[in-house]
Amino acid sequence: MNSVRTRYAKSIAYAKRIAEVIPGGVDSPFRAFHEVGGDIVFFDRAKGSKLYDLDGNIYIDYLGAWGPAILGHCPDAVVKKCQETLAKGPVFGAPHIYEMEMAELVIAAVPSVEKIRFVNSGTEAVMSAIRLARGFTGKDTIIMFEGCYHGHSDATLASNGHQSSSGIPDGARAATILAQFNNLNSVEDLLQKHKNQIAAVIVEPVAGSMGVVAPQSEFLAGLRSLCNQYGALFIMDEVLTGFRVAFGGAQNLYQVDADITCFGKALGGGMAIGAYGGRKHIMDRLQPEGDVYQAGTFSGNPLTMAGGIATLELLADSRVYSTLEARTAQLFAGLAKAIESHNYPVQLPRVGSMFSLVFAQKPVQNFQDSLTIDAQTFANFFHYLLDNGVYLPPSAVDAACLSSEHSEAEIDTTIEIMTRAFKYCFG
Repeated sequence: MNSVRTRYAKSIAYAKRIAEVIPGGVDSPFRAFHEVGGDIVFFDRAKGSKLYDLDGNIYIDYLGAWGPAILGHCPDAVVKKCQETLAKGPVFGAPHIYEMEMAELVIAAVPSVEKIRFVNSGTEAVMSAIRLARGFTGKDTIIMFEGCYHGHSDATLASNGHQSSSGIPDGARAATILAQFNNLNSVEDLLQKHKNQIAAVIVEPVAGSMGVVAPQSEFLAGLRSLCNQYGALFIMDEVLTGFRVAFGGAQNLYQVDADITCFGKALGGGMAIGAYGGRKHIMDRLQPEGDVYQAGTFSGNPLTMAGGIATLELLADSRVYSTLEARTAQLFAGLAKAIESHNYPVQLPRVGSMFSLVFAQKPVQNFQDSLTIDAQTFANFFHYLLDNGVYLPPSAVDAACLSSEHSEAEIDTTIEIMTRAFKYCFG
C-alpha cells in the first residue's frame, strides 16, 4: 500500500487540493474513479500512445481521451496546423474559411450528410439534433435504447439507463421512451403504440456504454425501414463511432444512412468538437433559414476547425485504418489465447479499434445483459493495469479505444500485463 501511495504521491496531494475548489475534484464524474475506487490520477502530458502523470509514471493509453485520440495524442500535423491558426486568433464569432473547408470534408466522407452544423461537444450535437427533429416533424416524442448514451442533456439523460441524476423535469422523461437494443420488435411495438407522436428514433450504431455492443444483422437497416414506414426521422449518434470504426463512421461501415447524424470525439483529433448534419431539406429548418434555433459563440471556431481539417486529411489515408485493425486484432488474439486457455469469464467485443473487456459469463447484446457485468472484478483488473503502466477507461462498461500510434511492441507488452492481471483477478 505504501509503495502504491508513493507511486501516486503528487496525484494524491493534488486530489485533496482540487476537491476544495471543484466538486468531487473533477469536471466529469468518471475521472474521479467513482466506479473503480481509488485515488484519481493527475496527468501532465500525452504524446502518441502514451500518457504521463504528475509523478512521472508512464502509461500505454487505451482510454484515448474517451475517443478523440484516434491518431494518438498530439499528432504533429494537427499540432502544427492548430499552432498556426492560434497565432491568427482562436475565435472570431464570425464566418471564416476553415469551417467551410471542414464541412466540405465531412460531407464528402458521409453520403447522408448534405449540410452540417458544428458545435462544441457530442452532448450539444445530440441536443440540437433532437430539437431539429422535433421542429421538422412537429412531434415531441423520441425513441431511444436502454443502455445507449447520448450525452447529458435532459432530453437524453432522462430515460436511457443512466437515471442517476436529479433535476430532470418529468416532462423530459415523458417525451422519451425506451426500446431494447438489437430488438426490432420492441421498436415497432412503440411506433405502433405511439402513432403520429414519434419525432425520431436515435441510436448509437455501436453501443459504447454497456461494453461494446455491435448491431445484429439487419438491426440498423431495420430501424431505417421502420422510420420510413412510420414517418419518424432516423438519428445516428456517431459521436463515438464517427470516423473511429471506419472513415465516415458506422453508417459507412454498415451501409445504412441516417436522416441526421451526430459527430464528435475523433472528428476533432483532440479539439473540443461536436457536429450534426443531414439532408438539406431537414438541415435548412435551422435558423436563419428556418425556425429551429441553435447557436454558439465557439461553434465552428478556427482553432477547432483547423484541428479537424488536419485530422480528416490524415484519416483519409486508408493505411491508418489498416494499422488500427492490425493492432486491435493483435491485442485481441493475445488476450483470447489467455482467456480461452484458462476459461476466464471475460468477453472480447470490438468493432474496429473500439473495444471492451467485458467481465461477464456471456456476450452482452443489450442493456439487460450488461447488468451481469462483474464491476468489482473489473475494478481489480483496472487497478492492476494502472499500477503496471496500462490505462483503461475507469468503467466496466465504457468502450476503450486504440490509436494508430500503438506499436506492435506496446501491444505485446499490454498482452503480457493483462495476462498477469487476469491471473491476479481469477487466481
